[in-house]
Amino acid sequence: MRRYHVTTFGCQMNAHDSERIKGMLESLGLGEAPTADDADVVVFNTCTVREKPDTRLAAHLGNAAARKRQRPDLVVAVGGCYAEAQRERIFEHYPFVDVAFGPGSIPHLGEWIEAGGYALSRGKFGTHEHFAAHLPVRRERRVQAWVQVSMGCNSRCAYCIVPAVRGREQSRRPGEIVAEVHVLAQDGVKEITLLGQNVNSWGRDLAPALETHFGELLRACDAVPGIERIRFTSPHPKDFRAPVVEAMAECATVCEHVHLPLQSGSSRILKAMRRTYDADRYLRLVERLRGAIPDLALGTDLIVGFPGETEDDFEQTLALVEYVRYESAFTFIFSPRSGTEAATLSGQVPDEVKHERLERLVELVQRVAAERNAERIGRIEEVLVEGPSRTDPSLRRGRTRRNTTVNFTGSAHVGELAEVLIDGATSTTLRGRAAELVAA
Repeated sequence: MRRYHVTTFGCQMNAHDSERIKGMLESLGLGEAPTADDADVVVFNTCTVREKPDTRLAAHLGNAAARKRQRPDLVVAVGGCYAEAQRERIFEHYPFVDVAFGPGSIPHLGEWIEAGGYALSRGKFGTHEHFAAHLPVRRERRVQAWVQVSMGCNSRCAYCIVPAVRGREQSRRPGEIVAEVHVLAQDGVKEITLLGQNVNSWGRDLAPALETHFGELLRACDAVPGIERIRFTSPHPKDFRAPVVEAMAECATVCEHVHLPLQSGSSRILKAMRRTYDADRYLRLVERLRGAIPDLALGTDLIVGFPGETEDDFEQTLALVEYVRYESAFTFIFSPRSGTEAATLSGQVPDEVKHERLERLVELVQRVAAERNAERIGRIEEVLVEGPSRTDPSLRRGRTRRNTTVNFTGSAHVGELAEVLIDGATSTTLRGRAAELVAA
């Protein structure tokens, strides 16, 4: 049997795309190889939102080139956002690559692999007219699943290349989404995550007869028997409207967790980023969410070193993080992306300043997260079991409704909802004991 290996970079949307890629390759009779070195077909599903994934990809492709010199029949495919941004230049920079395809052209990978057309160095880009929901999928977790609700983005953030590589925003029809959720529930899935570049604006581009809003979609998914938990990512603060907040508060399955990207605590920098909200508007949204949803956990994205960012701007970001007290945060150094407005702005921040600010921000984020998690000690948390702990196989691992990882003692099986008494915490995880052990 020929075998494949997929390496995934970047966001949750890419993780979901990789599940489709794996499912499609397995439908062609290929089996999954444990490493790229053991594979006959290697696929890199790429990200290009920041410079770091580009650098990592270059290293992986260097290794693939060395393997292909030893095995000329090895198939090397590059997909995802980096491929869409580079297009035919992929074959100029990496002539050993056989296939390149953008995020909207995933179905063509199967056609090429099946037909052997990869020998001609094929590329397919700019195809964003169809959702990939019809493709087979190989889910990484038995009881958890991604559900794509939209693709593309209509926002024009100055630093972001996503609209260029994933196209204009397109909403998937509500009936198709809910039907998929029903199928997943029947297959034993207990937790779904609704995916989109901006889930909050879902439905606005549908025909008038179908036009709806994201709050209604949450309610429709909440009504599906068998689904225990609903998450969504990522929302844009500018589109987080009252019906969504109300649905979160009223739907029992919608988890008490929101990943709410901030990017900067400085209103001046937010304006330069073209985020279309200021710090005060963001904070009002935080207050509205926490007022409606008791025990809400918040995560965020933060960029340091955007062009023109002064020390005062950065201090405003630190102050806002301290005030909001996020449970988690993804922190990034600004990296200019070709084709974006921010790449040509004056006032580029020196690298040493960016790195120094990032260190200070990470230190604050970790301290606040550790303090927030310590507040859970002594509570009983509902944990969806995902498997053994990654560091200690004798422990179970799972997530709370607030999206915090818990490692705990107990005998609960994958897919079960366990009641866990929390007795320890770090900045990223909780530790505890199954409630039945406490009672005993």
